Order: sequence, then C-alpha cells, then structure tokens
Amino acid sequence: MTTLDHDGNVLGALALVVADRTTQSTAAVAGHSASAAAALSALHQFLDHPTLDRLRRVLGLTHSGAVRLVDRLADAGLVTRGSGDDGRSRSVALTPAGERAAEQIAAARAEVLTGALDGLSPEERQTLGALLGRVMANVVDAKDGGAWICRLCDLDACERAAGRCPAANAAAARFQR
Repeated sequence: MTTLDHDGNVLGALALVVADRTTQSTAAVAGHSASAAAALSALHQFLDHPTLDRLRRVLGLTHSGAVRLVDRLADAGLVTRGSGDDGRSRSVALTPAGERAAEQIAAARAEVLTGALDGLSPEERQTLGALLGRVMANVVDAKDGGAWICRLCDLDACERAAGRCPAANAAAARFQR
C-alpha cells in the first residue's frame, strides 16, 4: 500500500476544489453539463470539424453518450452536424452561438484559475509553473486512456504553439520513445 504524505494530500484537496469550481463555473455558463462545456471548449480550441468518434475520444465518452451530447448541443443551436470523411461518419462544428458559449466557458475557467493563483508573487508563480510542468509530465506519462487532459485548455495560454505546453511535451516524449 502506498502511504500518502502531506504534500500529496494537499495536492489532492487542491485538485478536487479547483476541478469542482471549474466544473460548476463552466457548466453554469454553458447552461449544460460539464461534458457539454468540455465539448464546446475542445471544438473552439483545437478540434476542427471532428468526427463524432474523435469528439467522443477527446471527451472520454461512449459512442451513445457522445451522440446524446451532440443531440442536446444541436437542439440548443450550439453545434451543427456535417458529413464526415466517409458516408458513415458525421462531423461536428460550432455555430456562432456555440463560439460565443465556448468563449464564455473559457472566461469562466480563466476566472476560477486566476483566482486560485491570486496572492502569489511573479517569482512564486514562476516556481509553481516549473513544478506544475514536472507534475504534469508525471501524470501524462502514467495516463492510459480516458478523456484528454487538455479538453478544457486554453492553448494560447499554455503556449502550445511555442512548445511550452507541459502536457503536449510530455506526450511527445512518451510516444516518441
């Protein structure tokens, strides 16, 4: 049995409260479930007309769960369906209303996360950033399936294009072995 120390316990409590607050805030802004908020965010940030199956994998949903989610989002006027790569698949895209909802979700998430960092000096934030990058690398290295880590991320904020995203860098290192 692994014994949990103080730092691990505090990390767990912090992760839970940040996740809870983020889920509550983004779901409330979306007017739908946390999965809906994550879907809208992923479609806005990095999925360009994905197939339903690709969206399902990003969110960690079953096929039927993804179909129901997309049905709800389409009924709300937030997404549309289009043709996929072949006659059997369907793609999903945000509507203008879906784009606005995704931007509100990003703002709600940013508010929660910025609030959690209030009170830290620039030096403390730099130290925390380096440590979080190392923790993220550990998490990515141990991850085996399920929803994507970055499904709610702001890719501009993590500076993914500049090669500074700890999750993307850890995944690249893991899968290029």
